[in-house]
Amino acid sequence: MDRLTGMGLFVAAVDEGSLAAAARRFGMSAAMTGKYVAALESQLGARLLQRTTRRLTLTDIGHGYYLRCKAILDAVDEANREASAAHGTVRGVLRVAAPVAFGALHLGEVVARFLNAHPEVNVEVALSDRYVDLLDAGVDVALRIGKLTDPALVTRRIAPCRMTLCASPAFLERHGTPRNPAALRRVDRLAFSDAVSPGDWTVFDTKGRAHTIDGPCRLVSNNMQMLVSAALAGSGIAYGPSFAFGDALASGALAAILPRYRAADLDLQAVYPSTRHIPLRVRRFVDHLVDTFGDDPAWDRPHSAAKQTSERS
Repeated sequence: MDRLTGMGLFVAAVDEGSLAAAARRFGMSAAMTGKYVAALESQLGARLLQRTTRRLTLTDIGHGYYLRCKAILDAVDEANREASAAHGTVRGVLRVAAPVAFGALHLGEVVARFLNAHPEVNVEVALSDRYVDLLDAGVDVALRIGKLTDPALVTRRIAPCRMTLCASPAFLERHGTPRNPAALRRVDRLAFSDAVSPGDWTVFDTKGRAHTIDGPCRLVSNNMQMLVSAALAGSGIAYGPSFAFGDALASGALAAILPRYRAADLDLQAVYPSTRHIPLRVRRFVDHLVDTFGDDPAWDRPHSAAKQTSERS
């Protein structure tokens, strides 16, 4: 039997809740639908569904197979659409995952413009700083920060993600402005707990030598916006991405410190499953992100000298 039809019937049975409903969707008998699903299970050597007179239940193997079948069928459907007379029309549901602070601060208007440009697309955005398995979660594209090496994923650089050290002018007036990395060990620090090493900050001097600031932090949180608020309130020196602190730095509410030292530069990247046919809605959305943010995002544009703390020799 045709494998693709069997996969379609299997997915439809799960979505509709019964083999009979899947049969009606495909215009065939319930008995034939059952034969297709049974043939799939025979080819795989594994049971996908637990059947009772009242309902269908996915087995553990069936759950994983269902998600992958959905992705394959979506890709085939998208390929057919692109090859049809409706070529170029973007439609369907786009599921996006993104870090909490970045999404809250920078994605709303960007997604709104994408929706305005593509009226046949619906977007579902899930914000979380936890790692999400794209296939298991049914995510089309995720925005992630850092260096990614998973060969099963396609990555595309969206924008730079520069790290910054900063504090409120009031905090620096009370405690003094640190002149070197070692001085940071003696002041209150505010750290993001979901970082790989929350309390270990590394900066590089003009000769490229690494300097690590470690030790306990006064405040640790898994929410970057909370750390921004705490820094604004004068609780300590914060270390984090410029997309979170950019507005406060531009207004002078926060001051950058250690300007002669460079923090690690990371990348904001779009990540999506490696499939032969990337859905058109994913490609267009990623293009939209690149065009919007690019190499000089608004949050990284130079701040005036009056709004930064400078070191004097």
